[in-house]
Formats: sequence, structure tokens, C-alpha cells
Amino acid sequence: MHAIRIHKFGGPDVLSYEDIPPPEPGAGEARLKVEAIGVNFIDLYYRTGHYPAQLPMTPGMEAAGVVDAIGPEVSDVELGDRVAYAMYLGSYAEYATAPTWRLVPIPNDLDSQLAAAVMLQGMTAHYLSHSTYPLQQGNTALIHAAAGGVGLLLVQMAKRRGARVIGTVSTEEKAHLAREFGADEVILYTQTDFEEEIKHLTGGKGVDVVYDSVGRTTFDKSLNCLKPRGYMVLCGRSSGAVPPLDPQVLVAKGSLFLTRPSLRHHIANRAELLERSSSLFRWIAAGDLRVRIDKTCPLAEAAEAHRYLEGRQTRGKVLLIP
Repeated sequence: MHAIRIHKFGGPDVLSYEDIPPPEPGAGEARLKVEAIGVNFIDLYYRTGHYPAQLPMTPGMEAAGVVDAIGPEVSDVELGDRVAYAMYLGSYAEYATAPTWRLVPIPNDLDSQLAAAVMLQGMTAHYLSHSTYPLQQGNTALIHAAAGGVGLLLVQMAKRRGARVIGTVSTEEKAHLAREFGADEVILYTQTDFEEEIKHLTGGKGVDVVYDSVGRTTFDKSLNCLKPRGYMVLCGRSSGAVPPLDPQVLVAKGSLFLTRPSLRHHIANRAELLERSSSLFRWIAAGDLRVRIDKTCPLAEAAEAHRYLEGRQTRGKVLLIP
């Protein structure tokens, strides 16, 4: 089979398209004939070595496809099942294995590309809006990168829960997209100081929660956008890591809360995984959640997909197709 392999950490050029033997499923595992692969920022962190992994490795944390082989001690899936998964390494390949408890059934009316597009980013948006800071009617949320893969989904879920949504984006095109998906106000941070604009839009009160997937370049000002006892949810680092913070700063700015959650801890068992994924699939089927696939690339062009993501050009989901 063909797969993307990494033999040393570094830039997109370390992604090598190679012919290797297909993996064999072990106990409690199944193998998928992969039909679509999600590209996510976590893949960049593994590629650069920010997240530890043993080399050589096949990157990728999300895929959808058809079960074509089953290991011993398996009861969750059968041969021929259409399934998807997230947060398990090794998806940049024509065949991939995963523990069967991580595999969720894809509804008959949902194609594999949509399933792959919504697993990691959709469940991330779900836990952010339903668990980390459970939004309620009357809340105001600031969502950075509101036109990105997570951003467009999070905007919609925040509106479903009755929140007022203020998004930040870098271009007029992305501003139009964020508004189209439900944002009440959109700030072009390349033209306007978002901290000052938040104070203007909220009458100086600030927002209840900031969902910040950008990190280093937005973090300090994001803290200043919060109401007293507001929630700073750091959920990514597309601009780089946030420097160390003296917790006393949180007191000075109004007894703020700061958290750095991960999807891994919000789908830690099969029941929670199925609850979040089935909600997403149900909303998509009902037309209540739109998934925008921005770009698809052949698996062999994984490096180009990474460059696109690193350039922060995304307006939705990026997929690789074997």
C-alpha cells in the first residue's frame, strides 16, 4: 500500500510518499480501507516533533473508510462496515488500523468525506461548546479563526446554544464566510484591534468566554476581552506556543479561568465518543450543521496540504484522498 512516512522531524518536505506493507490488525483492532483522511493542526505538531513520536511514523489522526480485516477479540464492528475515527495515529495511508472501540458507524446517508471532515474538528467544537464552557442563552463568545475548520463548526454550535458569537478572521472573504455560518459580528484582526472592538461591541463589559485556537499572537489580548470570572479556553497554537503565565495575572484581570483542553480527554470511552459523534451526524442529516470541505488533495500531496494549513489559508476542512 501507499502511505506517508516521516523519517525525521521538520517541514512539509519530510512527508515521504512510500510503498509499504499494509498493517495487520491486532487484538481488539480492525483495519480500514481508507476513503478519506482529515488533515489537522495536530498532524503538523507530530511532523515537527512538538508532539513526541517514534520514528519512522505514519502521521494522521482521522479517517473514514470500510472495515476490511478484523483482529481477534473484536465485537464492535464487522467486515464491510463503514466507519470513521479520530485521535489515533496512522491515518495517512491507503489502509490503517485502529482499536475498534474508537470506530464509529457512518450513517447510510453520510458519505465518507463528510464523515472524515467532521470527526476530529466536529467533536472538538462539540466538547468546547457543550463541556469545557457549556454555552447558554445570553452568553457572548469570542471565537478566533472563526472561518477555519473548527471555527465554522463552533460558530454554528454556539448559535444552536443561544450564544451571541463574535468571530475574528484575517480577510474579507473569511469574514463573509463566518457571517454566512452564523456569526453575529466579525472582526478583521488585520485591520482592527480586536481587543478594542470587543470592548466597543460589548459596551465595555467583555465576553463570557474566548475560544482561542491561535495562541501566541492572540492570547494576551484575549484575556483582556473577558468579563470578570470569564473563561479563557486555549484550544490550539496555530501562531505558536503561549509563553509561561504567572497565575497572578488571572486575579488581576478579574479572577479569570484558564484551561487548555484536548479532545483526547473528551472521548475517553466509547459511550462519550458515540454520544458526541452521533450528535454531529444527526445534526448534519437534519440540515442543522453544515460542514464545509475547503480543499481535497491526493494522499501523495500531503506536503502541499500541510503548507496550506500552515499558511492559515483554510476556510473549512482539508482532506487527503488515497
